[in-house]
Amino acid sequence: MSDTFKLKIDGKEIEVPKHYTLMQACEEAGAEIPRFCYHERLSVAGNCRMCLVEWEGAPKPIASCAQTVGDMRPNRDGSAPNIRTKGDYVQKARNGVMEFLLINHPLDCPICDQAGECDLQDQAVAYGRGGSRFAENKRAVEDKNMGPLVKTIMTRCIQCTRCVRFAAEVAGVEEIGMISRGENAEITTYLEKSLTSELSGNVIDLCPVGALTSKPYAFNARPWELRKTNSIDVMDAMGAGIRVDAKGAGVMRILPVTNEEVNEEWLSDKSRFIWDGLARQRLDQPFVRTDGKLMPATWGEAFAAVKTALSKPAEKIGVVAGDLIEVEQAKAALDLFRSLGVQNTDCRPAGAAYGTDGVRERYILNPTLMGVEEADALLLIGTNPRVEAAVWNARIRKSWLWGDLKVGLIGEAVDLTYKYDHLGTGGDTLANIASSDFYDVLKNAKRPMVVVGEGALCRADGQAVLAAALKVAQDVGAVADDWAGFGVLHNAAGRVGALDVGFLPGENGKATADILGGTMETIVLLGVDEMDLSRTGGATVIYVGSHGDAGAAHADIVLPCATYTEMDATYVNTEGRVQMTTRAVQPKGEAREGWAIFRAISGVVGKTLPYDTAAALRSLLQGPEGESTVFSGLGFAPGASGAAALKAAIPAGPVSLQSSRFTKVIDDFYLTNPIARASKTMAECSALTTALDTAVAAE
Repeated sequence: MSDTFKLKIDGKEIEVPKHYTLMQACEEAGAEIPRFCYHERLSVAGNCRMCLVEWEGAPKPIASCAQTVGDMRPNRDGSAPNIRTKGDYVQKARNGVMEFLLINHPLDCPICDQAGECDLQDQAVAYGRGGSRFAENKRAVEDKNMGPLVKTIMTRCIQCTRCVRFAAEVAGVEEIGMISRGENAEITTYLEKSLTSELSGNVIDLCPVGALTSKPYAFNARPWELRKTNSIDVMDAMGAGIRVDAKGAGVMRILPVTNEEVNEEWLSDKSRFIWDGLARQRLDQPFVRTDGKLMPATWGEAFAAVKTALSKPAEKIGVVAGDLIEVEQAKAALDLFRSLGVQNTDCRPAGAAYGTDGVRERYILNPTLMGVEEADALLLIGTNPRVEAAVWNARIRKSWLWGDLKVGLIGEAVDLTYKYDHLGTGGDTLANIASSDFYDVLKNAKRPMVVVGEGALCRADGQAVLAAALKVAQDVGAVADDWAGFGVLHNAAGRVGALDVGFLPGENGKATADILGGTMETIVLLGVDEMDLSRTGGATVIYVGSHGDAGAAHADIVLPCATYTEMDATYVNTEGRVQMTTRAVQPKGEAREGWAIFRAISGVVGKTLPYDTAAALRSLLQGPEGESTVFSGLGFAPGASGAAALKAAIPAGPVSLQSSRFTKVIDDFYLTNPIARASKTMAECSALTTALDTAVAAE
């Protein structure tokens, strides 16, 4: 029996798979079908009726989004059914639907934030009547509380239920629903509480009218006033595609860009709403500590102080790279300090031991973010993807919901929005996993996947955890010629890129914990704000970063740096995919790109680096012509090609597997980096989450 079906659409005969909806078939034939409730990534609701088409012989117009092609019958003579997406019949049907939709919709366009990018506006022009026959008073609906991110004007709502389906199906928090019926129907949140999902801002993009808009962006700008720049997000290690919308010198908003392999079309709330933190608490000029106080200085004065600090013995100088460091800055800093003989360089959190063997596949997510949709069993070790990679967590949920993915977790029991087998909390569970039922699930799976988080790797037995996890992956068949089912989920955008350029301890060099442990005379911090800086002792601390956060507070010399929206910079995501940000606005004040700061310092200390432009530095990273390096191509994840490198066992290291529990690496999803901590919006979200987590006594 054939799996395809023939149709004649607007006189053009096509053949499509039987599982297609009639709307998909019409679009395959080149027809444009208007819609409000239908969305490619959500279940079919069929409640706006805007997608009506004519099926010749049918008694009434057909809602094309809800009609599956396989359920249609051919004509009596066996010929393909005739579908018309144009003509008087279809136009009259759509005119009527649009008239109903606008019965209660207010004429808010002049004051509505959705104006200029509103589906209702566009479709009313294309498919609406010239006037309305409705003379009665319009209804009004009370606005609802959806928290500090989503602004509601519910009188504009057309009950498409996209937000309801997104919350239930993608975000996994059933907190939005419809109450009442008929004229009184309205969308509301559960007990009118704030949304608790890390993905709640996506309902703003999904809403086809102005009912749900961005609260922080309200009344800031019109879409036609904004400069739109495609870039990459650095709030986590996923590298989601984003569009930075700027007006004048400021970023006004950040929106997702569809990238099927990374973030589909979703974006986490942190990535979307931190834009106000890009302008607050910024370091816009150099500072040098004088008489115990950080005082503004010129670049010349700052460089003179840096020269003095770097004149110490090489073994007494340490360099640590932070979470948001771009590849160019890591490369320039590494080249400079190696030329000075400094071997104490590290880009990993204190206690981490991975990356030193030079095998890239042992510190990237080999199965890829998209690969979880192919997997049928997933073991998470010491990671909470809901806060470490929120958009990827939604993809895991999708695979669990629609693809029968089985998930097991070793680590802290948390709400991941999907069911999983909680195997245990620490290293002893990992050591004895072969005796668990979930081990059989992994063994019987066609595409098993084992993912380790930094919570399991940043501890004394981190190397043993990595070795044990890889052995589990090898034993259950997760490493095959066409499937590399083992990987590390990072949470810092700059980590993999810094590892790729070799930002690790050199010969006899010290790691992060020792550099920050009080034995150094000079410490250089490249945007380091998430580590314990209380034990640096009497060392001279040079901080290169963008915000006045923990690192700058401990510093003796502060060199202001550009953020990811202010430069063209290379980042490598957790899958090993090389990506680039694009400059959307100019750096603030006297801030400069990180690589340029180290190029200037190299001239001051007499070790001039061999590149004068970012392009020259990048061509050096890409290697000689004809020779392939990690940085040779953009947007490519190695994936299954890494399987061969994963077949060898890893030495467990000097410390054996310990039974202690894997600890979480992120305490507060909204405040994980200096940009987020400078954001007023993120502070509100954090305060609200803390309040929701507080136990309430029974009355």
